Formats: sequence, structure tokens, C-alpha cells
Amino acid sequence: MGSIYLIRHGQASFGADDYDVLSPIGIRQAEVLGSHLAQLGTRLDRCVSGDLRRQQHTANSALQQLRAAGSSAPTLEIDAAFNEFNADAVIRALLPDMLGEEPEALHILRNAASHRAEFQRLFAKLIGRWISGDYDTPGLQSWHDFVTHVQGGLNRLLEQADSKQTIAVFTSGGTITALLHLITAIPPAQAFELNWQIVNTSLSCLKFRGSQVSLASFNSHVHLQLLKAPELITYR
Repeated sequence: MGSIYLIRHGQASFGADDYDVLSPIGIRQAEVLGSHLAQLGTRLDRCVSGDLRRQQHTANSALQQLRAAGSSAPTLEIDAAFNEFNADAVIRALLPDMLGEEPEALHILRNAASHRAEFQRLFAKLIGRWISGDYDTPGLQSWHDFVTHVQGGLNRLLEQADSKQTIAVFTSGGTITALLHLITAIPPAQAFELNWQIVNTSLSCLKFRGSQVSLASFNSHVHLQLLKAPELITYR
């Protein structure tokens, strides 16, 4: 069987003007991941990333550590099917109808870094509306369309893969959630309950034979746990 490692990007710059940049912790997480894979003797046949900067930076930082340790590392390929959904667009489209019941929502979302718990509660509520399909809005990518887009990326991987290849996919939490939904048939709401637990640079492993895919492991972050540095275990 072949293996596909779904790797969430390192910690991004939550609360900053540009979220799509790794924080110093995010860079360190990626380096630790690459060193850990090298120590395990992991041989990657292919490495794919979405086209977001935080995904590519995580991939390149990890690959650099593999090469520095003398391990072979493939050239990074880009496939936008593994991008994250546009969370800002979801918030902008669905927030106005929620302000009647959440009058402080706009202030909280604009100051997310200092209201993390309330931001998460509101964001989860908005995501619940988005995945329900009851609030589909013109110009906003629906959950169904996002899942279809991710499915296309997975299909391309499988069509091009040899039966015993090991492939790393550097992606994001929402994309991993869509893949969990597709592969295990878990309902979207329950899949997003798992989403909130996905650690930055964690690995989830898929096993495949032909077009048949199964989930082998989820959210492993032992490379961070072994360092006994709690500040490296982050979720956003």
C-alpha cells in the first residue's frame, strides 16, 4: 500500500494584518518536523503543497531539514486544491445575519488576538452555518464546492501515484477536515469538531491502494511532544 501524509502548516500569524505568514514558532515547528522525519528514515517520493505561503514555507523548511540530514527530498509541487477555504470570505458573507443574536461579534472578530476564546466560539458558529448549506451566498464558495475541489486534488494524487509511494501533502486544517469527511463519511459538523484539535505541523496518515483510501492515523504530533516544549503545540 501507499501512504499519504497530510501535514498541517506551522503556526501562522493569527491576529496580524497578514495571517498567511509563519510565526517564529511556526518556522521552528516545521524544522522540528523535518528533523524528526529524517531521524525516522522517512523517504518521500513526492511532496505537494497548496499555493498558500504558510503551506509552502512549512514544506520547504521541513524539506531543508531532511536534505541537511542527508535524506533525499523531492522537489515541492504545487496544487491549489490543497489550499485552505477562505475563512475571511465566510466571515464577511455570513456575519451580518448573525449580528442580531451576537451584537459584540464584529468587535471580537476585529480583535481576535485578544479575544481568542470568544473568537473560536463565533468562528465555529459561522462555520456551522457555512457547512449546513442553508446560508449559501452568491460569490461565496460553498462547503460542497470546497469539498469537491479537495476531492479533485486527492484524485489527482491517486491517479499519478505508484502503489507503494509515500507522499507528503502540506496543507491546512479545513482541507484535512474535508478529506476526513470524504474518506470516513463522518458528518461535516463532527469533522469540524476534530478540526479544532488539529495541531500545527501534525501528521495524519492515509493508506491507499489504487483509488481505495483509508485513514490510518490522525493528528500525530509526537515530534513536538518529544521536545517537552508546550509552547510548540499550537492550534492556529
